Amino acid sequence: MRAVGKKIIMFRKKKAADANAPAIHGLSVTEARYTVFDTELTGLDEKKDGIISMGAVKMTGGRIELGETFNMLANPGTNHMKPGSVIVHGITPSELAEKPPIGQVLSGFLDFCGGDIVVGHMVSIDLAFIGKEMKRLPGREFRNRAVDTFSLVEWLRKRGCRTGFPVSGKLHELARCLGIAVRQAHDALMDAFITAQLFQRLIPLLAEEGVGDIEGLLRIGDPDKGGERHRFFSGEIGNF
Repeated sequence: MRAVGKKIIMFRKKKAADANAPAIHGLSVTEARYTVFDTELTGLDEKKDGIISMGAVKMTGGRIELGETFNMLANPGTNHMKPGSVIVHGITPSELAEKPPIGQVLSGFLDFCGGDIVVGHMVSIDLAFIGKEMKRLPGREFRNRAVDTFSLVEWLRKRGCRTGFPVSGKLHELARCLGIAVRQAHDALMDAFITAQLFQRLIPLLAEEGVGDIEGLLRIGDPDKGGERHRFFSGEIGNF
């Protein structure tokens, strides 16, 4: 996800823990189940813009489950596409005309996630838009715990680990730094897969710093507290 323009900071409401969520006390990072995801948007204005694509891949500990993926386009309805967003993700209005509405796509995404910990890069933006769209699904809730790989990178950087991390913290720049292949083409599923590989490489670095359980991971990877949530460079905000 990327947008060009002025500085935007998004906030999301804190949610109570889900009583039905899997217990995390004593669970190690390498035992947990994760859904690593990304979204594509019409823009970054929560009131006017919306989600047009969701992509996700499952992980068990540091293992990426290549056979377990989610990838759907959504008709944005009244959230009209902006020319600038088309340039970024290459998704045109004609491609979305016959796609299901976001409520249907989001319902499928929630089913795919189950009780997993969700992981994303600069994920508070994605979570804010998901929170906005949840009103389309009365009776359903999204209370999954979340980890932001950007926050993990910032935490490691501040501890002097891997000083070679790019200052921008952008997803694709981090990926190249860690030897992860990055295609020029850009979509939600591809960026979810790149994020999963980034997370995979961060796990042993975190272990070296004493972070081996889920409670520690959630604490330092908190999208709201775990480091600077957004960084702005040359008028851009983005993850690639």
